[in-house]
Amino acid sequence: MTLSKPIIIWFRKDFRLADHQALFAASNSERPVIPVVVLDELTQTYGAAPKWRLSKAIEHFADRLNQVGSRLILRRGPAAQELLALAQETGAGDIWWTRAYDPDAIARDTKVKSTLTDAGFKAKSWPGQLLFEPWAVKTKQGGFFKVYSPMWRAVKDLDVAAPSPAPKFLMAPETWPVSDPLQGWQLDKGMQRGARILSAHACVGEVAANTRLAQFLDVAIDGYKERRDYPALNATSGLSENLAWGEIGPATVWHAGLRAHLEGQRGAEHFLKELVWREFAYHLAFHTPKITQENWKSQWNDFPWSEHEDEAVLRWKQGRTGVPLVDAAMRELYVTGHMHNRSRMIVASFLTKHMLKHWRIGQKWFEDCLIDWDPAANAMGWQWVAGCGPDAAPYFRIFNPETQAKKFDAEQQYIQRFLAERAPTPGPEALAFFDACPRAWALSKDDPYPTPIVGLAEGRHRALTAYAAR
Repeated sequence: MTLSKPIIIWFRKDFRLADHQALFAASNSERPVIPVVVLDELTQTYGAAPKWRLSKAIEHFADRLNQVGSRLILRRGPAAQELLALAQETGAGDIWWTRAYDPDAIARDTKVKSTLTDAGFKAKSWPGQLLFEPWAVKTKQGGFFKVYSPMWRAVKDLDVAAPSPAPKFLMAPETWPVSDPLQGWQLDKGMQRGARILSAHACVGEVAANTRLAQFLDVAIDGYKERRDYPALNATSGLSENLAWGEIGPATVWHAGLRAHLEGQRGAEHFLKELVWREFAYHLAFHTPKITQENWKSQWNDFPWSEHEDEAVLRWKQGRTGVPLVDAAMRELYVTGHMHNRSRMIVASFLTKHMLKHWRIGQKWFEDCLIDWDPAANAMGWQWVAGCGPDAAPYFRIFNPETQAKKFDAEQQYIQRFLAERAPTPGPEALAFFDACPRAWALSKDDPYPTPIVGLAEGRHRALTAYAAR
C-alpha cells in the first residue's frame, strides 16, 4: 500500500526540523521517513567556503535527526539519477523537497521531478525557503516587482503562516539504505588551512541559529536601524548564514521580528524590511533569471568594465588595495567567511567603480569565500552596487571609502580589528589572515602597507566619465 511506503525527503538548504512543512507533513503521515542529501551536479559547483559550510550543516543536521530516531542518508551523483535509485531501492512512494527559486536549482529540480514522475513516483516540492512565493506577490498590474519599496508595501501586512513545530519522532524504515560517509565527500578540501580559521566564526546548526536569534531580540533589535551600518558594532542578527543553509526558517524569523515590532522595539520594522530584501532577491531571480549571470539592465552591456583579473584584482582579493576600509573588509571576508553589509557595498563599489572591474569578478570571489553565500542575494547585491541592477536611485552611486570610514568607523575599530598593518598592536583576527591566506601569496604581517592602487578622486572621475559615455 502507498500509505505504508516510505517518504524520501531530499534536503538541500533546509537543514532544520522546525518550520519545515514537508518534514512536518511526513512526520504526521505515520509512514517511514528517509532523509537524504545528494552531492549533486549543482552542489559540486559551490565555492570553497560554501562547500565547507555545507559539510558543517550536514554534520549538525545528522545529529538533530538522530535525536528524533532518524538518520541522514548521503548519496553522490546527478540528483535525478540518485533519487530515482534510492526510491527504487527503498520502495518509497513519495519524494519531497523544499522549493528553490534560482535558475540553476530550478533546472535541476525540473529534471528531477520529470525523471521521478516518468518512473511512476510521486514527486512534490513544498514551500519553505521564502515567506512569499515569487508568483504569488504581484503588482497592481499583475506583474512582478522590479523595485523593492513597492514590494515591501505589498507584503508587509500579509499573513505569514506560523512555523510548524519540530517533530518529536520520525518513523524509520524497516531497513536503512547505505549512506556515503561525509568525510569521503571531502567538502573541506578547497579550504586547505583556512578551515581552522573559519570554524571559529561559523554559527552552525538549528539550535545555534535559534540562540543567535534570541540574543539579537534581547540585545540589539531595538537599536538595529540606527546601529546596523557600523561594522565595528555587534548590531545585526548575523542570521544570513543560517538562513542561507536553512538552519532557521524564514517564518520563524519573521514572526519573531513581528512580535518585537508589536512590542514596540524601534528597529524591528527595519529588520523585517531586511528579510523582505532577501525575498526581493529571489523574486527577481525567479522572474528575471538572467540576474545571476548577466546585467539586469541591458543598457549596461556596453559599460567598459574589464573582466581581466590582473595584479590590481589580486590586491583587492588580498585586502591590499591601500585603502584601509576596503582592505579591512576583504580581510574580514577571508578570516570569518562573513562581511558586514555596509562593507560589502563599499568593496563592491570600489571594484566596479574606482577600479572599473566587472561585477562578476566580485560575485565569483564572494561565491568562493562567503559562508553565508546565497546565489540570489549575492547576484542582486553586486548588481545593485554596480549600477546595472534593481536600484531606483536616479544617480550613479559611488561610495567613497574615506568618507565612509569617517562616518561609520571613525575610531578605526573595525579597520584595526582586521588590518594588521594599520593596528598599533594587531589582534588575533588581524593576524589570522596570514594563517588563512594561501601560502602562494607570500604575505606577512611585517609587510609595509601598500600605496593605493588607484586614487579615490582619480577613480571617481574615471567612473563618472565612463558612465556619461555609455
